[in-house]
Parts: sequence; C-alpha cells; structure tokens
Amino acid sequence: MAVVAMWKCDRDDTMFDSKKDADAHDRMLELAENFGLLLSKHIEGISEQDAESIGLLLSRNKDVLVAACKGNPDLLLEIGSDKPQDATNVTPLAAKA
Repeated sequence: MAVVAMWKCDRDDTMFDSKKDADAHDRMLELAENFGLLLSKHIEGISEQDAESIGLLLSRNKDVLVAACKGNPDLLLEIGSDKPQDATNVTPLAAKA
C-alpha cells in the first residue's frame, strides 16, 4: 500500500498534492478574506456573502488587478472571459472520505 502525502488548507478543507500549492491557496484565501473585510468596512449595506464573493474575485485575479493598476485597465474586462483560475489539483476533503 502506497502512502501519498497530501496537504490540507485549513480555511476551506481543500487538499493539495504539494505544500507549495496548499500555501499559495491559503494565501489567496487570506487575501480574499481581507478584501471582504475591507469592502464590509467601507461599503455600507453590503452583505457578508457579497463582500466574500467580491473578495474571492479580486484575490483570484490579483495579477490582473496589479497590471490594470499599472496602466492597463482594459485587462479588467477580460476577467471571467476564460476558464476560472482555480487550481486544478484541488480535491475537496469530502470527496476523500
């Protein structure tokens, strides 16, 4: 019987084949959470779910946001036009049971 090392992200219970991918996913979720908190703090009446969704959108597309802020705002229009940028090696923990 082979042993396969897996890393679990504590924030959303996803599993990864490598520690590097797990750490990157955790950092993305942390950034998303902070974006959500920022939105909740500065936009009166925004729901927690909307703030979380927008935070995830911004976090998943942080490289595009940085490029847009550096003078290429048209890149923002391309967000969502292709496949989601989620990691393909993510396995929900529930699927492992």
